[in-house]
Amino acid sequence: MIKPEGVYVRIPASTANLGPGFDTLGMALSLYAWVGMKEADQTEIRLYGNEMDGIPRDKTNLVYQVAQMVFREAGVHLPELEISMYSDIPLTRGLGSSASAIVGALYAANALIGSPLSDARLLDMATAIEDHPDNVGASLFGGLITAIWDGEHADYVRMEPHDDLEVLVVIPDFQLSTSEARKVLPDNISRKDAVYNISRSSLLVAALSQGRLDLISRAMSDRLHQPYRAELVPGMVEILERAADHGALGVALSGAGPTLLALVDRHSLRKKELESYLLNTMKAEGISASARWLVPDREGARLIGSMSTGSFMQMIEGEVKA
Repeated sequence: MIKPEGVYVRIPASTANLGPGFDTLGMALSLYAWVGMKEADQTEIRLYGNEMDGIPRDKTNLVYQVAQMVFREAGVHLPELEISMYSDIPLTRGLGSSASAIVGALYAANALIGSPLSDARLLDMATAIEDHPDNVGASLFGGLITAIWDGEHADYVRMEPHDDLEVLVVIPDFQLSTSEARKVLPDNISRKDAVYNISRSSLLVAALSQGRLDLISRAMSDRLHQPYRAELVPGMVEILERAADHGALGVALSGAGPTLLALVDRHSLRKKELESYLLNTMKAEGISASARWLVPDREGARLIGSMSTGSFMQMIEGEVKA
């Protein structure tokens, strides 16, 4: 049953890998995108916010394309849509902007036609598009996600973040696409490095699931991708080595970067020290960056309301951060 009043949904940003969990670990963050969707006589795509520059306004738009995948899967014909989009998630910075768009499109389109597809099916569809389940899983379900993908189906476990976990992200003022960040990775790794990452990833999942914040620093180290991507993010090597000395529980490149992410105990008295250290280290390398304090998002993709109660921006005005 198509909802004539339309729907609008909120989708969290995400961070992937958390150091050693390459393409398998993800966490949702309290930074959001919103997607509104409604049946229309003629397709119209409305974009709001500074993060929408360069996004197509026609049927080549990713959200429109993904929505049509949902309709085909459900056997529904709905070729014309009114789509509204707003995002606080910086593009190509390693905070899951593409994953949030994919999940938002899937979730909104499914809700628009009465939610015939299960969340598990939406995850499979999202992972098939993104090619790894970490970001899309976190944005869809919220919390912490560990997942595997066999090319057709994603199996996952969701974990509730510890109440004391806070997140500091330092976002450089330059973009880095995932495809570019993957080009620097080697085709082969040693058995020693494989064991190193498997052990750290296993320990990190256990530590996060049991609230062992004391183990996070050692568990977040990595040899599969961060040493190779360090050349793309000036200051990263020093930050990975020394952030724990300035109050971080652990630090990692967020996704493919260039954003760097520090996990912090919310009761820490060294938050300002840590933020200053990260920003000053980037500045010393000639990199301008901004810092944001976030928390893990626990809700994931969420249906907020219908498109019948006012303009898109009026409906989300209370949630959008200035």
